[in-house]
Amino acid sequence: MKIVLYHPEIPQNTGNIGRLCVATKTPLILVRPLGFFIDSKEIRRSGLDYWENLDVTLVDSLEEVKAKYPDSRIWYLSTKGKKVYSEVKFQKEDILVFGSEGSGLPPEIFEKYSDSILTIPQWGPVRSLNLATSVGIVLYEASRQLGFLGSEIS
Repeated sequence: MKIVLYHPEIPQNTGNIGRLCVATKTPLILVRPLGFFIDSKEIRRSGLDYWENLDVTLVDSLEEVKAKYPDSRIWYLSTKGKKVYSEVKFQKEDILVFGSEGSGLPPEIFEKYSDSILTIPQWGPVRSLNLATSVGIVLYEASRQLGFLGSEIS
């Protein structure tokens, strides 16, 4: 499993997601441009002292991710998705792509990959969940389905 953040804007979210990735031994891929400097104090503060243990890669496009992992299934998360994330049977090589906090995923994703767009149900009066919360929800569901591979409890 890998987490991809497409043009993340808020350093605290990325720091928290980095900490989550360290806790679950999940690689994190950041697609530039970023809305912050990767060595900012906000990243360090929210990622605490775990950031040095993070398997993090910076790339310039989603195409780079696809080229590097051609055999992986890619799932895109969006409030505009029609399929609920928990309906998917995740595989250990899957890649989960989350859009930026302000504008989400680019329009071409919806045109090209409509069958691969997942959503997290929400029924309250909000536009979306926090990015770090969303990553945690989906990553832990995928990990649960996979028997928490690589964990002390598997």
